[in-house]
Amino acid sequence: MPDISLRLAGPADKPVAERLWLMFRHDMSEVEGELPAPDGSFRDTRLHRAFSDPDRAPYLLMSGDRPAGFAVVRGLTGPTRVMNSFFVVRGARRAGAGTQAAQDLVARHPGAWEIAFQDANRGAVRFWRRVATEIAGDAWTEERRPVPNHPDLAPDVWISFSTTAGTAG
Repeated sequence: MPDISLRLAGPADKPVAERLWLMFRHDMSEVEGELPAPDGSFRDTRLHRAFSDPDRAPYLLMSGDRPAGFAVVRGLTGPTRVMNSFFVVRGARRAGAGTQAAQDLVARHPGAWEIAFQDANRGAVRFWRRVATEIAGDAWTEERRPVPNHPDLAPDVWISFSTTAGTAG
């Protein structure tokens, strides 16, 4: 497994996060059927909000001095944290890097958690069910919820669990 560390991203990390975001949205375009804008970019409002909204926190997943992915958590000021975005570059996948990063992230923000993904994203389905089990044992739930303002889309899958300080990972 690559040695992965997780660190809070600051303003100087925004260019790296933006490049990782393009890779993330490219991966998600296969599931969502979204094409880039005419300039080759994908919508990035969620990413930019992570760097300015006190209810959100952007993280970089690092392998030494190289970026291996990112995560955005929201709900920091409320009762439930939400994994808003989570991405691991292909070169670091399937070696435990994502699992380690997800466990470390949850451990940093103990409490109630929700993680959404799409049924069509088979890798995410397997990954998040495995991560939830490793973090919470059998004390997690899964439900399908409609995508707000998009009745034409398949419902999102939401996994929910709770942790206390020192129980994740």
